[in-house]
Amino acid sequence: MYFLDPAYFIIVLPAVLFAFYAQATVSSTIARASRIRAGVGLTGREVAERILRANGIGDVEVRRIGGWGLGDHYDPRSRTVNLSPKVYDQASVAAVGIAAHEAGHAVQHARGYAFLLVRNGLFPVVQFGSQLALPLFIAGLVFASGSRLGLWLMDLGIVLFFGAVLFQIITLPVEYNASARAVASLGSLGLVDRDEQAVVRQVLSAAALTYVAATAAALAQFIYLLTLRGRRD
Repeated sequence: MYFLDPAYFIIVLPAVLFAFYAQATVSSTIARASRIRAGVGLTGREVAERILRANGIGDVEVRRIGGWGLGDHYDPRSRTVNLSPKVYDQASVAAVGIAAHEAGHAVQHARGYAFLLVRNGLFPVVQFGSQLALPLFIAGLVFASGSRLGLWLMDLGIVLFFGAVLFQIITLPVEYNASARAVASLGSLGLVDRDEQAVVRQVLSAAALTYVAATAAALAQFIYLLTLRGRRD
């Protein structure tokens, strides 16, 4: 249905292509930085632990998670910095930068960073609503098209999808702030030199681009849903 609609190609496809570009950029940037050994010789785990200690955070554990891909994240519920093997075990500039970024989220949490707290509060609601948004919208569009029930289902789907868009927008300052904290901590603690800091900035900027792309894709999809809804008025 979507892919036969010219409006889809005009509104959504550019954002999808941008997302592919962002993913390719972050993959190539991390691959290059992973081949550069950090002069300090510390693994991602050790870097994250030093940043946590330097910020007086003693109740956050740095954990090694399984898998071959990068699934690094900070979990505010368990208060853990979770690092993939390529980050946890290695002493590359990429590992140092990514570990510092995730530790930056833990610092945000400890300091009560407003955007992080709002995002954490929205997450369970948005996670549930986003799973229902498109099924409800499509049900209203296809199975009850033109009826009062159909319009109501489409409107409900749009409202729930807007929650997902709002979550993506709030995520942007959270990620950029965590990266800024990471770069500042690495510099102040002497964990990277000037050249390595420049590479870390490249890695974190490329990673941030994926969040920008995800936000653009969500906004484009939201606008497209509004155009479909408008055709039913």
